[in-house]
Amino acid sequence: MTGERTPLRAVIADDQALVRTGFRMILAADGIEVTAEAADGAEAVAAVRRTRPDVVLMDIRMPEMDGIEATRRIVGDAGPGGTRVVILTTYDLDHYVYAALTAGASGFLLKDVSPEHLVAALRLVRTGDALLAPTITRRLIERFARPDEPRTIAPHRELSALTPRELEVLRLLATGLSNGELASRLFLSPTTVKSHVGRILSKLDLRDRVQAVVFAYESGLIAPGGGVRRPDELQAP
Repeated sequence: MTGERTPLRAVIADDQALVRTGFRMILAADGIEVTAEAADGAEAVAAVRRTRPDVVLMDIRMPEMDGIEATRRIVGDAGPGGTRVVILTTYDLDHYVYAALTAGASGFLLKDVSPEHLVAALRLVRTGDALLAPTITRRLIERFARPDEPRTIAPHRELSALTPRELEVLRLLATGLSNGELASRLFLSPTTVKSHVGRILSKLDLRDRVQAVVFAYESGLIAPGGGVRRPDELQAP
């Protein structure tokens, strides 16, 4: 993991020059080095391969190659500790969020994010944590949980590697709870919860909490409508 004292390096990808300029000024004012700007997904992929930043601030809707495909390629190139992608979104783009999650995005920010939140978010993602704003988490969960949308649940035998406590943590994590909220709900210390989350990610070979949310729904651990499935209900027939 990159040392905390090393300046954070970022690429900004957005098809609007004024937006890129605004974000560059915010980041530069806080000591974050912007290694490159990109006006479309292809430029973003090339910029990342050329400059190897810590984080990419990625718009979704761009010409030539959109932010989802660019994210998929960037994450595919990145090894452990490699470049992470934070998606820029707005309320009316929620239908893209799941696609970006599965492409490997480590977090989401609304385009009206405050400068302080933007900087804090990029630093958080750089440390290996994932960022999913509570408003986006709730809307994402509502979309997953709609019972009128049929979903094919494939058995995930990896769940058998988790202890009962880890399964419980994963279920609650998938509802959008933070580590502090998990600790309060389970009567555990934040340090213990962080250890549980780390072991879950390691055992399931997941990159971050965002992937864990997706995994919990795709594995059927969280059932359509928000219900919880028991591990024995997830086994292949």
